Formats: sequence, structure tokens, C-alpha cells
Amino acid sequence: MAAQARTPRERYREQTRSEIKEVAVRQLAAGGIEGVALLRIAKEIGMSGPALYRYYASRDDLLAELVLDAYAAAAEAVQAVDTGGGGRAALFALTRAYRAWSVASPHLYLLLQGTPVAGFEAPPESVLKARSVFGPFLSVFAEGRPLAGLDPLLAEFQAWLRDDPGVTEWVRQWTGLSAGDPAAAVALTGAVMTWPQLHGTVGLEVAGHFTGMGHRPATLLDVQTALLADAFQLR
Repeated sequence: MAAQARTPRERYREQTRSEIKEVAVRQLAAGGIEGVALLRIAKEIGMSGPALYRYYASRDDLLAELVLDAYAAAAEAVQAVDTGGGGRAALFALTRAYRAWSVASPHLYLLLQGTPVAGFEAPPESVLKARSVFGPFLSVFAEGRPLAGLDPLLAEFQAWLRDDPGVTEWVRQWTGLSAGDPAAAVALTGAVMTWPQLHGTVGLEVAGHFTGMGHRPATLLDVQTALLADAFQLR
């Protein structure tokens, strides 16, 4: 069934909301989250403050949409990677793609992974958006053969799969594996282990903490990725 055509009023509203978000992203890039101000946005686009509040009820309402958009952008960058060959090469390609997006869009990365904003809670659907970023990692690790040292963590993730239908569906969506398949727990363990590895290195780089040190952040991330691949004996 064809989608119902939008009315001129609906198209105008969507266009205005997009314009508001574009200005907010520029403010975010210039001054961080604290630099996002609805009244300044209204002034820039030639709108009164009360009129803008008809589109976004509060700054947190606007930030919530920016968070969802940022996750979507990160997911698009990661999912664009060709992982057809699987194994180590795919894992390297994914971690490098995520780092490249983060370094190119540090304001969006910090919106997602930086210091939490006091009183702001990300919308519930951000969990699904975040999982879409790390979905491709699940399929890579599903073929892994984890070393014995990972057994305690594997056991905990097996229990998580058993008890959380949302996680079960996430793994199934990306791997086709059921919760009872041992490979499902391997996939989940690898993907979750990748998360702190990535953010530990990428977060420090984006925040400028590696400045003046004698290494390239890209090299550090590659070495960490290799160690992770070795732990799962990816080929």
C-alpha cells in the first residue's frame, strides 16, 4: 500500500524540525551540549521562542532526537562495512569504521558517550539504536572459538540471553542463532567486549587525551583489536 501523502502543513513542520536540528548540531559542535540553546536557535532561524516550543517542548526533547540521529549515523557508518569475508579482517574493518566516524564527528560521539547531562535521560528507543551500531560485531564473533579464560564471562552472557528476550532477539536478528546455541553467547560476549575496548581508545582520542603522546591512536586500536581477535581465535 502506498504511503499516504503528507499535507503541506506536515511537510512544513518536518522541514522546520530538521532546520532546528541542523542549527542545534552546529551549536553542539561549537560549544558542546551546554552550547545548545533553544532561544538562540529560534533567533538564528528567525522564529520566536514560543513558536519554537511548538516543535520541541524543551532542550531535552531536542537532545533526545539528536541522540537518536547520532546513533543512526554511527550505525550507518558501521553497517556500510563489507564484512562478507568475516573473521579478523571484518573485525578490523568495523572498529576502524567506528573510529573514523567518531573522529570525524566528535561532537556527536561525545553526545552519545561523553559526560552525562544532569537530569537528561535518553529516550528508551536509544537502546535499540545503540544495539544497531554493534549488531555487525555479533555476526563476526559468532564464528569465534573463545579461549578458556573467557568462560566466566561466557556463562554470564548465556544467562543474559536466557533471561532477556530483547537481547535474544538482537542476537538472532544479526546472527540467526537462538538463545540456546552456544555460538549465540560467543557472539554476544565478543560484541560487548568490543564496546569498552572501542570507547576506551576512541573516547580518549576524541577528548584529546592522547595529544603529545608517542603513539598513533589508530595503531593502539589496531593492537587492541588484534588481541580481541586472538582471544576469540578469529581467522
